[in-house]
Amino acid sequence: MPRYFLMISLVVAGELVFGLPFNIARVFRPTLLEVFGFTNTQLGDLFAVYGITALLGYLPGGALADRFSARSLMSFSLFSTAAGGIYMATIPGAVEMAVLYGYWGVTTIFLFWGALIRATREWGGDNSQGLAFGILEGGRGLVAAIVAFVAVNLFAFYMPENANLATEQQRVTGFRTIILYYSAATFLAGLFTWYTIPVVKRARRIEYNPLQGMGLVLRKPILWAQAGIIVCAYCCFKGLDNYSLYAVQVLGMDEVEGARLAVYGGWTRPVAAVIAGLIADRFNATRLIGFIFVSLFVSYGTWSMMTPAGSGVAVIYVNFFVSFFAVYALRGIYFALLEETRTPKFLTGAAVGMISLVGYTPEIFFAPIAGRILDANPGIVGHQNYFMFLAAIAVFGVSIALWLLWMRRPGAAALWHEEETGAGEINS
Repeated sequence: MPRYFLMISLVVAGELVFGLPFNIARVFRPTLLEVFGFTNTQLGDLFAVYGITALLGYLPGGALADRFSARSLMSFSLFSTAAGGIYMATIPGAVEMAVLYGYWGVTTIFLFWGALIRATREWGGDNSQGLAFGILEGGRGLVAAIVAFVAVNLFAFYMPENANLATEQQRVTGFRTIILYYSAATFLAGLFTWYTIPVVKRARRIEYNPLQGMGLVLRKPILWAQAGIIVCAYCCFKGLDNYSLYAVQVLGMDEVEGARLAVYGGWTRPVAAVIAGLIADRFNATRLIGFIFVSLFVSYGTWSMMTPAGSGVAVIYVNFFVSFFAVYALRGIYFALLEETRTPKFLTGAAVGMISLVGYTPEIFFAPIAGRILDANPGIVGHQNYFMFLAAIAVFGVSIALWLLWMRRPGAAALWHEEETGAGEINS
């Protein structure tokens, strides 16, 4: 099968598996809160449940990815996730939704994540890691934007011309249609993955033991630094979830307009990720990451002081798209650090499991904190405090990038010892 077709499969699967648990809430947040009767705090707690089950799945999922084919793991994950969407369309209560989000934590992470990252790293080879992960993230962004564009227009079909005048039944019917649409897309992605991703024989060390591999990566400060970068970057990514809510509560848009604004921001993702990947391959991913965090600090800090009056409106819109671009650029390159830090390929699954275990902890704490910040001061003050919180996270991101550069300085100790990257690999 052509090499580019494999990447298309990874891109489509890598985005649609997260459509139900994340993209619906990101684009249609005000509507989701209205239909389910949730507060921001309650919705944040649902994401925390997802985060806990996902956290438990990263390490064993990484080991699983080192032993089984990406095709089997990813296809089953997509089918299972789609099944959860059918249940979500029944509009269950808060407890049932918590169970569903916990279930999605298993299907999208334990079965899927390590396999996706390992397959992408193998596709990139030795010299194109930035490009590989940039294409993955950028392609996922393109898929997300196209799917969301259709979803918004599908939702608008069920809503009156003035969405603020929609009845409860119109809103529920439109939102249920969106859920079923994402469920069908996820199921079709599973079929596409099964028929397009080949089963490959992988190189591994004769004596390799997944548990030993996890123990080794846990002892590496260089991987802890990479995990710290992902913690900060993922907080900034989660920060995008409340942009449509900001558009409605602060900019005065209706639900459809707010959803469209979030989709417009999503179109920056393919451009930002690919550009960042190309720059990272040509220069230095770590320095680029530090620069991006500085730009996010400036963006969030400015935004936290702006009101939608006079020139403030223009500044808000500029920061809206600058932050989208910067966050997606970060996501496009942070896993390229695996090659920059010379992580052995046979440890990719274990390294991804460990880095993800730490790096994606914002799944547990970010949404509950953000929800409480927004609910404590409803309206513009809550959102300003929210952007101050994000600015502080960006400062931590800069600090960790500097730490990573310090560990890789000329004359520093070797990142990996020869016995840890040893020879003796065989095909399995």
